Amino acid sequence: MKLKLLILVLTMQSAWLLGTVIRQEGILRVGKLVLLETQPMDPRDPLRGDFVRLNYKISNIPRDKFSPPLNVDLAAGTKVYAALAPAGTNGFWEVTRAALKPLTPAENEILLRGKSESSWHIPSGSVHIEYGIEQYYVAEGTGNPRGKLTAQVAVASSGRATIKEVFIDGQPYAAVMKRTDR
Repeated sequence: MKLKLLILVLTMQSAWLLGTVIRQEGILRVGKLVLLETQPMDPRDPLRGDFVRLNYKISNIPRDKFSPPLNVDLAAGTKVYAALAPAGTNGFWEVTRAALKPLTPAENEILLRGKSESSWHIPSGSVHIEYGIEQYYVAEGTGNPRGKLTAQVAVASSGRATIKEVFIDGQPYAAVMKRTDR
């Protein structure tokens, strides 16, 4: 009986791990690629290693971009759907509209799903949203980048996103950090 239980537990853990990998790889393979402007914050986690915390320009959505416009603060954890479209000629994508229910994206838009977060440092009249792409893990000792960070993100039709690559001043993060003495 104990052996069967152990096999069941190991099978469930393996299935969960495999499912997570398949979902992330599926997003990277078929998701639409968008370029997002970031505002870096640089923490270090002794248990998980070096990572760069990314705060995107699209993370603070003005209340008047919501349909209908928001008059009150959202509770932390409220699902938010943001429609993004290319902004100008710089290649970055920006929020065009947002809602608390799934939106139908226009032809030039993609839908990004996130959750509201309470944050004391957001601009007045905005809602802070986290999309699950705020942490980018890096090689040991390379978690202190200098320069403008941007992120290429793959977005599935469901609105789930995953980071494909992070750039420093337009160059891949890993390549820049290898050339830099740190």
